[in-house]
Amino acid sequence: MRCPKCGSEVVEGAKFCANCGAPISQLTSEVLVVTTPTVPGYRIKRVLGVVTGITPRTRGVLGRFVAGIQSMLGGEITAFTTELEKAREEAINRMKSKALALGANAVVGVDVETSDLGLGAGVVVISATGTAVIVEPE
Repeated sequence: MRCPKCGSEVVEGAKFCANCGAPISQLTSEVLVVTTPTVPGYRIKRVLGVVTGITPRTRGVLGRFVAGIQSMLGGEITAFTTELEKAREEAINRMKSKALALGANAVVGVDVETSDLGLGAGVVVISATGTAVIVEPE
């Protein structure tokens, strides 16, 4: 599990991040998230609605400099990989939090998308969208 504020790895069961001190909500780990329209072994008892988590991200000057060097050499641009991974996890956690607020215990049909705002500022938006539901074992 990662801290939703700074992205540091957090020990399971911790109430606060050791790196930045942010409170860690263990509740979002209780929400089942799947990309499929159903969950094998469960039946959907109630559909609560669409939930979305969005996070816009950009790299700082140093990150862009490192990425520029890596792009000249070719291959993976690791300066962006970690940032995109953190953004994906943050968007999914925001979606899960909204599902919890509706009373859901699962989100089905999850779709994670990435887009560039096109402002020339290097801002990338990661969004996670799904349907909040209440499931129960069959």
